[in-house]
Amino acid sequence: MLKNIIIACFLLIGLQISAQSEFAHAPIENVGPTVQSGRVSDIAVNPDDPTKFYVAYASGGLWYTDNNGTSFSPLFDKEKVMTIGDVAVNWKTGDIWIGTGEVNSSRSSYAGNGVYKSTDSGKSWQYLGLPESHHIGRIILQDNNTAIVAVLGHLYTSNKERGIYKTTDGGASWTQTLYVNDNAGAVDLSADPTDASVLYAAIWERDRKAWNFTESGSGSGIYKSTDAGDTWNLITDGSNKFPTGTGVGRIGLDVVPRENGTRVYALLDNYDRRPAENKKKDEGIKKDDFKTMSISEFDRLDDEKLGAYLKDNGFPEKYKVSKIKSQVKSGKLKPEDIAYYTENANSLLFDTPVIGAELYYSDDMGKSWTRSHEGYIDNLYNSYGYYFGQVRSYTQDYKKVVIMGVPILHSEDSGKTYKNINGENVHVDHHALWINPNRDGHMINGNDGGINISYDHGETWIKCNSPSVGQFYYINADNEKNYNIYGGLQDNGVWKGSNNYRSGVRWHNTGQYPYKSIMGGDGMQVQIDKRNSDIVYTGFQFGNYFRMDLGTNGRKYITPKHELGDRPYRWNWQSPILISSHNQDIVYLGSNKLLRSMNQGNDFDEISKDLTNGGKKGDVPYGTLASIDESKLKFGLIYTGSDDGKVWRTDDGGNSWTDLSAGLPQNLWVSRIQASIHDESTVYLSLNAYRNDDFNTYLYKSTDRGANWERLDQSFQMGPANVIKEDPSNAGVLYVGTDHGCFISLDDGSNFVRFSEEMPYVPVHDVVVQAEAKDLLIGTHGRSIYKSDISYLDNMEAAKENGLYVFDIGNVNHTDRWGSVRNSYTPAFEPTQNLTLYSSTAGEAKMKVMTEEGKEVYSSKVDLKKGVQAIEYNLNVSDRKKSVLKLSDDDKADNGMYYLTPGKYTLELSMGGKKSSSSFNVKTR
Repeated sequence: MLKNIIIACFLLIGLQISAQSEFAHAPIENVGPTVQSGRVSDIAVNPDDPTKFYVAYASGGLWYTDNNGTSFSPLFDKEKVMTIGDVAVNWKTGDIWIGTGEVNSSRSSYAGNGVYKSTDSGKSWQYLGLPESHHIGRIILQDNNTAIVAVLGHLYTSNKERGIYKTTDGGASWTQTLYVNDNAGAVDLSADPTDASVLYAAIWERDRKAWNFTESGSGSGIYKSTDAGDTWNLITDGSNKFPTGTGVGRIGLDVVPRENGTRVYALLDNYDRRPAENKKKDEGIKKDDFKTMSISEFDRLDDEKLGAYLKDNGFPEKYKVSKIKSQVKSGKLKPEDIAYYTENANSLLFDTPVIGAELYYSDDMGKSWTRSHEGYIDNLYNSYGYYFGQVRSYTQDYKKVVIMGVPILHSEDSGKTYKNINGENVHVDHHALWINPNRDGHMINGNDGGINISYDHGETWIKCNSPSVGQFYYINADNEKNYNIYGGLQDNGVWKGSNNYRSGVRWHNTGQYPYKSIMGGDGMQVQIDKRNSDIVYTGFQFGNYFRMDLGTNGRKYITPKHELGDRPYRWNWQSPILISSHNQDIVYLGSNKLLRSMNQGNDFDEISKDLTNGGKKGDVPYGTLASIDESKLKFGLIYTGSDDGKVWRTDDGGNSWTDLSAGLPQNLWVSRIQASIHDESTVYLSLNAYRNDDFNTYLYKSTDRGANWERLDQSFQMGPANVIKEDPSNAGVLYVGTDHGCFISLDDGSNFVRFSEEMPYVPVHDVVVQAEAKDLLIGTHGRSIYKSDISYLDNMEAAKENGLYVFDIGNVNHTDRWGSVRNSYTPAFEPTQNLTLYSSTAGEAKMKVMTEEGKEVYSSKVDLKKGVQAIEYNLNVSDRKKSVLKLSDDDKADNGMYYLTPGKYTLELSMGGKKSSSSFNVKTR
């Protein structure tokens, strides 16, 4: 009950923040990229016309196409969450049901707040409750009022609101019809296509913490209902060959008709361990051999084989076989140190000691089960099956089945053998698939790279990636005159592109997409050398960083290794990197310690002790640095923040350190720390409690270098904060990105308001101000990158004081093309000039344009909104005022209009006794 009240208050506060925002109408544009797309969570296809379908993105909202994916329209942009687990459509009535909260249990799987419904094709939405569901796996619609929902529940904490819920009154009320335990929720749900009262539910027990993920549990299993979801019975109880016990992980389900009945497919992520393989005599040394090796056994190792192991695994040349053997013999090293030296979080992510993916099927409605294959389905899941788990079969032939993981595999013999159908233009990591029941071979696939369509069983694919749904972790910009934007994305690498990007398909002809991929993997942070923007530092997950020369396509791996025998460095999924603003040769890298290079990453030294709480035992790196910053006002004044809540400062480049964590909430993730650009003693901090299922906003400021902290605007509660940044030109102007959008403060954090309602309520992971262009860049995790000209902030104080204000218009380049018509098939070329202005109230204003001598040449009435906004003026001259500019009928453009001639003009706005004007020049090129 209390949490319901908190959520209701959250929604109310969100509405108030938007309503009172002076920046609700601030001009903004999306600058892509689109080509890499983003993670799809579900697809709903019209069975009567498959050119019409809905696509739900993990954090990019709901999109609709009615032209087979040629173009898409967004439909779920202004609700309080944009993360979607499932979308279900009643195609007879057009009603759309959305279960919010991506069901994948990944690092960036956002929690939802329940179920929504639209009865007008997505124009408006009704909230139907289930606020504690957080992650919804599936919705089955039985009629317009009856829905059955698979609720996975909280990701990081236990809760009772898990399992299966049912409504029979259109979502006005809900009944929990299946509950297993506080950590076991429903991840999938499938209905019998021949009998709607028969349902199968997959229950998944898992326990995720910031430092560990238990991906399976004895509460996992398959349940069956024969009364439309009112009651359920466990049908995997150990008596019918389906695995049970603590190794049972995520299960995906599909039910398909066959002769005289149905077949139930179940794709299991089995976390039981594979039996150890007998080592062949001719095999070389394996990493795990060192973990159990005695000192005497190590000493007896063949020097040539040990040397080959060291070389094959990239040990520095300083570690000679003779030296290592001597140190092991003397006790300075242990044999296990050899194994742990090369073992890291990224390699462990792909190690597969578990059984992994297994496909089972039942032809007797779950009474007995058959494992479809012998041996292992290798490389489908690796060790992260929690990210996958979907299986789909053919209505036309129940023996044809497709399973999804890292690749997508197709079988024509009930899963006995498989063919990889992951085409060259298809991203890996697959989460959704629709198979056409009426046209054999037609399928629509959703993956980490968007939507692909095939008409030949996956032999060839069409890529439909027009929506701007990139999931950025981090962005940056260089200082070129026409500057470039850089960013790292979830599972889509690192990209670079010009800030003047315009969405379109012209690149299909030119072959030159405006953005270029510069790194693969999960793209991470980017630093650009200010002396030469070709020199870029970036990398992929778990601290794997490179120095790149984009001019020569050269790259050097720069991530340092610990000394053999020391504890390995712990690297965050998004490890921080920073070039010193004082010396572009100095590079900082954050592991659990702060590392510094004085020579562009060629060598690193530790300049700190462990700056975390020391880590915790688990299979996820924890106790790592998550944010670092150096003051631009003083060299060596450095701040660090860790994923376990530790904040430190050094005033002398790492010679001594001061713990700043006292007075802050403990054990929260430091999502960003920033030293003030305007005051040497001021520092800003954002903490993120999402990994405790705590969705409050934690923002802090210190004016004494972190000795004391003041919490900023406690009434501002718009979800977990991912970033806080200071405007480089205007002291006291702050930007904050949370899981629900971008916000701005003009009073140093005393009050925050939403920045631009033109941007959807999407998670914002990073903000950057390109100081020269005075552009605010917003890196979203679900809608790529937005750009907004914020040069008006320099005059915001005067604008608020006056109540009506026209900001600087700048120069306008004149051309004879204004109003020209090339031919009868194309519209006239009509110029527009965007005018940025501020009004303290909404209302009708008069706009007029005058010559340098004060003679009016144009006037009109314009409707103004409250706050910062942009209006358009098409640079035309009123017909009755053409004589002022000595224009005649011969000067009329092809479209019948007159336009300003070169010269100096003043644009004036007036409303309610207030006036404001701005001069501008119309110049010849």
